[in-house]
Amino acid sequence: MDIATVIGLISGIALVLGSIVMGGSAGTFFNVPSILVVVGGSIATCFIRFSMNDVINTLAVAMKAFLIKMQSPEEIIEQMVGYAKTAKKEGLIALEKEKPSDKFSAKALRYLADGFDEGLIRDILNKEIQLMVQRHTVGQNVFKAIGGAAPAFGMIGTLIGLVQMLSNMSDPSSIGPSMAVALLTTLYGAMIANICCLPIADKLALRCEQEQANRKMILEAAINISQGTSPMVLEEALKVYLTPKQREKVTSNNEKE
Repeated sequence: MDIATVIGLISGIALVLGSIVMGGSAGTFFNVPSILVVVGGSIATCFIRFSMNDVINTLAVAMKAFLIKMQSPEEIIEQMVGYAKTAKKEGLIALEKEKPSDKFSAKALRYLADGFDEGLIRDILNKEIQLMVQRHTVGQNVFKAIGGAAPAFGMIGTLIGLVQMLSNMSDPSSIGPSMAVALLTTLYGAMIANICCLPIADKLALRCEQEQANRKMILEAAINISQGTSPMVLEEALKVYLTPKQREKVTSNNEKE
């Protein structure tokens, strides 16, 4: 689980709720029609902009921001170098016995064990990476769409409330409460966009970049293993994906071994 995402989301909501409670009655900030306008309207626009499957699949994509822990580049290098050592000692067919938890790595090893041509491995795995980026981009766009629509529907709700308020100017005592209710939709829209949807879209974009980099590293390792590259050379080739600090960590770990 990505603790940073959970902490950020809970903290943002808690800060807003805390300020509401400290400022007065929390019940004042709850209005069902306003919630329906903002939440319902934002979701409705998504079904107009995207297909039904895209909107539903976005929920699965969003879970990547919370539940799935990405493999670190150091772990990937360690695994790939280990597979290279196995292939060097026992041949590519021995990779068939390896059972990595990552499906992309498992597919790459299966292609190597089955004797796929280097060019074919590159083409298939590159296509996998491209399709993964496509799927993740759709998920990001759905959350960006909600993040963009929520404030707009908040303003629409506010305008509806103002029209209703102005149509009932004969009762001055109702103007204040009516204005407060009218402004709630703007508050809801801003909260949904800036605490939830837009940050999640950014986190999904970051996760997509990380996963793309990891898969490119696995692809390069698979090509090098098929070419018979030595484990030491492979390790140095993969280190270019790391920051200087990460490279030092990989080097120190190997020295301990």
